[in-house]
Amino acid sequence: MRHLYTWFFRLSLPLMLLHLWWRGRADPAYRKRWSERFGLVPKRPETRRRWRERFGVVPDRASRAPLIWIHSVSVGETLAAVPLIESLAARHPRWQWLVTTTTPTGSQRVHDALEPILNGRLLHYYLPFDLPECLTPFLDALRPNILVSMETELWPNLLAVCSKRQIPAVLVNGRLSEKSARGYGHFSRLSREMLSHLTRVVAQYPADAERFIKLGVPLEKVSAVGNIKFDLHIGSGLVSEAQALSHQWQSAGSRPVWLAASTHAGEDEIVLQAYAALCAEFPQLLLVLVPRHPTRFDSVARLCRDQGLRVVRRSDGTPPGMGDRVLLGDTMGELLRFYGACDVAFVGGSLVPVGGHNMIEPAAWGVPVVCGPYLHNFSTVSGLMEEVGGLVVCEDAAGLAQQVGDWLRDDQGREVAGARAREVAAQNSGALARTVSEVETLMQGY
Repeated sequence: MRHLYTWFFRLSLPLMLLHLWWRGRADPAYRKRWSERFGLVPKRPETRRRWRERFGVVPDRASRAPLIWIHSVSVGETLAAVPLIESLAARHPRWQWLVTTTTPTGSQRVHDALEPILNGRLLHYYLPFDLPECLTPFLDALRPNILVSMETELWPNLLAVCSKRQIPAVLVNGRLSEKSARGYGHFSRLSREMLSHLTRVVAQYPADAERFIKLGVPLEKVSAVGNIKFDLHIGSGLVSEAQALSHQWQSAGSRPVWLAASTHAGEDEIVLQAYAALCAEFPQLLLVLVPRHPTRFDSVARLCRDQGLRVVRRSDGTPPGMGDRVLLGDTMGELLRFYGACDVAFVGGSLVPVGGHNMIEPAAWGVPVVCGPYLHNFSTVSGLMEEVGGLVVCEDAAGLAQQVGDWLRDDQGREVAGARAREVAAQNSGALARTVSEVETLMQGY
């Protein structure tokens, strides 16, 4: 079955390249570094030579310094991988790191978040196409010791090639919705073969683990340790930055702020409709609107202006004045501090069938959350928060306006809802340490 998949992939390759070229109209980065997608990367320097050049001596095991390969698709998975890498890198200073992504935004987050942490121990490339002829030269050049794949990144040939080379492959922070499980079930022979090559599945919750087991992963290979996104540390520096933003946005405390984060096409119109309704009661309300993808920044700015709203862009460096209605979050890597500077947060990817994005981040700040009904990527997390009242699901613009308005006019109710959301985040931490332990077990001897 995998051979049929491989030939279908080969026949589809021209369309994939055309898709990358097409996306490059809005984001030129998609038209760059194509050699990496074919597995053509520089050969990894011999560790022994690097030690000699840097220190003049070669420890006995220097030539065998392990290379840990982390694969994360884009921004969300990369952000989840950062604390895992940071923790393991601090405990194992000899380990080298290879991080692959598939999107330019994920690539940028790798450089921004990990280069300061890893201090010269980082290699980063795009993941090659899932073809043996692309994966083989990639692995020949880099020789990783383990593959750690984030969340739902499963590729049949990637796992098969790793298995053939006896490279352990572990899925961490693994999640599998009912919808995704049904999709895998439609190709049960391919799925079963692919999953048989996994050394370990470290799932988020028992429901995720059970779905992996039903698809064919042996029970003894699966564990459920929680969601590492709950292990979010908000340091004092970040708190100070968020407080400074809050002072800028709220104009000495007189202006409420509603943050609409990680929005997708089709959601911005709903948010703006709800915002228009809210402004009848809260005429000074500032909407901080953060599209999920940078390629949409300009179009969302035009959408706001077409509706007669004054827009200021975060990238301009000018704080919004009282006459500005919308602050467009068109920068990267600032969303976490934005959550700390708002009164209420809407988390996108949930009013359209994307599956939702990370609502743990606003919860960690004690900010109440509104979402749409499409939450299958965070079904357990959203359920926990909804149960205690820290998150409310809204179906449309009217529902958004109603719930945001309820919290804006009731300071005490808003604070209680935020505190309950933060309590859920605090009570569910600890998955990071358990995941670190799982990876270290597979890396025993290194």
